[in-house]
Amino acid sequence: MCPRTKEQNELIRVQRREQILDVAARSYFRTGGSFDVRDVAREAGLGYGTVYHYYPNRHLLIEDVLGSGFERCEQAVADLANTSGSPPDASHLLRCCQALLRLWQSDARAFLVFKMAAEHYAGLPEIARHTAKRRFMEGIYVPLQSIAQCEDDSVDHMLAVLVGCSGLYYYAGNSGLDVDRIARLAIHAITKES
Repeated sequence: MCPRTKEQNELIRVQRREQILDVAARSYFRTGGSFDVRDVAREAGLGYGTVYHYYPNRHLLIEDVLGSGFERCEQAVADLANTSGSPPDASHLLRCCQALLRLWQSDARAFLVFKMAAEHYAGLPEIARHTAKRRFMEGIYVPLQSIAQCEDDSVDHMLAVLVGCSGLYYYAGNSGLDVDRIARLAIHAITKES
C-alpha cells in the first residue's frame, strides 16, 4: 500500500470539511443552533478529535457554515442578476424565487444565511452579527431589490414567504418542497396582485 500523496490528503481534508459543514447546517435546524461539536462528529460518522481538529468550538463552526453559505448565495444572486437583461416581469421574478428555493432545498448552508437574516443573526456574537448583517445587505438583499426593481418593503414580503415555507421544510424534515407553489405565493406578496 502506497502512502497518500499531498494532493490526495488535501482532497480528503476538503471533503471532510465539507461533510462537517453540511452536517452542522442540518444540526442547526434540528437543534435551533444549540448543537455541540460532538453531535456533529457523531452525525457525520467522524471522531470527535477529527472534527475538533477543524473546529475547536461551535462558534467557529457556525461562522464557517455561514461563510460558505454566503458564498453560495452571493453567487446565486449574481447569476440571477446576470440573467435579467430586460426589466423584470412577474415571470422573471417567479424564476428567481424558484431558483432560490431550489438552492435552499439542496443546500442547508445557503438557507441558513437567509433564515438567520430573518432573525437578524441573533445567535451570533455581536461583531459577527454586524458583519453578517452588512454582508447580507450588500451582497444579497440590495441585489435582490435591484432584480425586483423595488425599493420598498416588497422584497421583505417575498423573502418572508420563501424563508417561512422553506423553514417548515427544514424543521419538519419533509421530503419535498413545492417550489412552484411557494414561488407563486412569494410573487403574490411582492406584486400585491389579488
